[in-house]
Amino acid sequence: METTANLSDSKVYKSSSYLNRLLPRHKNISVPSNLALQNSSNKTFDSSTESIERQSTPKYELYKMQKQSYENAKKKITSELDYILKDPSVVIVSDWLKVRGTLRDWTKLWAVLKPGLMLLYRNPPSMDGVWVGTIVLSSCEVMQRPSKRSGFCFKIWHLLEKSIWTQKGPNNEQFGALTFPLPITYLICRASDETAGRCWMDALELTMKCSKLLKKPYSTNDIFSTTLKGSSSMLSNDDNTNISDNEIDLTRTKMKEELDRISDVSIDTSKPSRSDSSQSETSQDIINNNEKNETPYILALPEEMGELGNAAQTEEVAEENKSLIMHLLKQVRPGMDLSKVVLPTFILEPRSFLEKLSDYYHHCDILEEAVNSSDPLERMKTIVKFYLSGFYKKPKGLKKPYNPVLGEVYRCYFHHPKNVSKTFYLAEQISHHPPITNFYVSNRQEGFCVQGSILAKSKFYGNSLSAILDGTARLTLLTLGEDYIITMPYANCKGILIGRLTMELGGKVTIVCEKTRYSADIEFKLKPFIGGQELTNLIEGKIRLEKDVIYTFSGHWDDEIILTDKTTNAKSIFWKVTQSVMNSRLKRFVVPIEQQQDNESEKLWQRVTSAIKQNDQILATTEKTIIENEQRKQTNERKVTGNEWHPKLFSIDQNTKEWIYNHTDIHPWDTHNDISTYENNFIIRTRTCHHRNQSPTHIRSLSIRNSHEESLQINRKQSFDHNLTSILKNFQTNLIQTTERINLHEQQIHYLHNHHHTPHYLSPYIHFILIIFVAMILKYIFH
Repeated sequence: METTANLSDSKVYKSSSYLNRLLPRHKNISVPSNLALQNSSNKTFDSSTESIERQSTPKYELYKMQKQSYENAKKKITSELDYILKDPSVVIVSDWLKVRGTLRDWTKLWAVLKPGLMLLYRNPPSMDGVWVGTIVLSSCEVMQRPSKRSGFCFKIWHLLEKSIWTQKGPNNEQFGALTFPLPITYLICRASDETAGRCWMDALELTMKCSKLLKKPYSTNDIFSTTLKGSSSMLSNDDNTNISDNEIDLTRTKMKEELDRISDVSIDTSKPSRSDSSQSETSQDIINNNEKNETPYILALPEEMGELGNAAQTEEVAEENKSLIMHLLKQVRPGMDLSKVVLPTFILEPRSFLEKLSDYYHHCDILEEAVNSSDPLERMKTIVKFYLSGFYKKPKGLKKPYNPVLGEVYRCYFHHPKNVSKTFYLAEQISHHPPITNFYVSNRQEGFCVQGSILAKSKFYGNSLSAILDGTARLTLLTLGEDYIITMPYANCKGILIGRLTMELGGKVTIVCEKTRYSADIEFKLKPFIGGQELTNLIEGKIRLEKDVIYTFSGHWDDEIILTDKTTNAKSIFWKVTQSVMNSRLKRFVVPIEQQQDNESEKLWQRVTSAIKQNDQILATTEKTIIENEQRKQTNERKVTGNEWHPKLFSIDQNTKEWIYNHTDIHPWDTHNDISTYENNFIIRTRTCHHRNQSPTHIRSLSIRNSHEESLQINRKQSFDHNLTSILKNFQTNLIQTTERINLHEQQIHYLHNHHHTPHYLSPYIHFILIIFVAMILKYIFH
């Protein structure tokens, strides 16, 4: 849009400067001084032809060329709309919706939301769904509608009560599929739940506001060439002008150079790329100007990997530490929660629990396959594979990470070498008793984000204890609008009193996607009392479509897992930990410790970590006690002052009652506008480069709901008031018409009674029938 405006301004300037040299030869023509500033490009062109407008031949040729340019632009707009309709990748939201017909019956249809359009099908297009209808959203409004039924109801209607439907389908269908009759000027839809309904409301309001901002194909070269040809042809036929051919050629040359210069600028700003090496010079300048706002990161230290390949985590307790364990056991009883028990430092892994949770995302590049897959079953398989890829890393020996203190935070990112993108990981401890950890993972460039909240519990059972991770994680595929709810297994440690200390994973977990109706059930099996090494770290699972089992898989989560197709009984390797898989782990980058805040995990526990690595348990216990005492001191100070502590990065969503990251950005990645993502002060931001103005980068960090929530509520209230007024007016009109009909029927009955001499004994029956008729009309109105 900016390029077109620049071209128009350039044409105004060139035409006016050319007139200044042309018109002094004709003293009988006067031109205002502010002609170039006040008139548009078309008016300037008309002014430049005032002296020759009587010549019919050049004027006809100019009109002919303008009409040809108009036809070409119209064809390009039509082709662009056809591309949006037929391209399956241009989709904002797609899901099942229940639609109410004119007979007040509900029909379940598959709805696909595209820029400016909403298409309805009997089934998804991937399943050969038949087209039902297409709604034009450019002149429509949307608002929430109260409903007695379950789910979330909203209404789409035309402001002037005109038809909201197109006449043809995306493939030029003349008639849609046969369904219940649908309203002409409005459509009432119902989503499965409030979360899905809010998502539809946000998406509809966004596409209604942005439908007019779509780029229209407009050839500025044709306009300029038309102007040049028209001007030169008319000037050459003007007998009253004495302008030389050299002046005309010079003017044409200057206009052509100006056109080429502006075209070069527009080309440079319209070639964004996902690779840093292919970005334009303008984008590179924007990146350089904002580097000072980006948090610096360095490559993390190499990871310490435990024994792989069907091996349990075991450890022999040293003689000097057995007395500490016996002293600890005297403080607990079976079934007791161990969250408030101070553990000895020799069983601690030298890092925080917040950092340990990030181990599950060293293979998050697997999610790129799910985002790019068009088959929901393949997406579920890929997500299950990603889930299993986070367990094979085990610490050396039997270790437990630090319990995070209240307000402790951690941040890092994983580098994707394929597309040169970053997956950011942020975590915060929002509660100490009970211990609750929130985390947020985001890579908009690859099209996914993860939000989760975990309540860590630990139970003592005598000879064993379990660490339970109670909570869920929500994996969202941004371009598809799909949410996958994921749970976690528990860790079981046995052999505290008798036997060898051993830790295993156990429990049943689920991965559920309500939109596609696919789910996965996974069971981590504990080693039985009688059995060999081959029964260690076993896993079994199923992938379902509602209740139908499609795939089963089994194996060892730290070695090899076999997938079986229930239809064909074909078996294949689903996941296997090999050296190449370990080498493909994404590199983790962390903030240098000297630039970390005091409450960041690595800096907070650095002295304890240093003492544990030096095997100085006394110093480690002393430093750990200092941190715990400082935590208790701050808690007591807040109780005395009455100040309540609030999380820095997360807050409760009032709609879903879930913890969400305060700066969540769920916009799909825009390859024409977004450049890259970075983090500053625990806020994940996006560099954008808008082509319509070459201004500095704009930072976008809020989600659709967070950025527009207040304005949407006001608009919905106003729309609801307007709609309620219209309903009352229609009701009043219907009531008046019904009264007139009743009066008319009474007059007819009275006429029949007087002229046809109705017997007296039939009069009560007539009145009874009339009462029933009136009751039926009133019931229909008030229904």
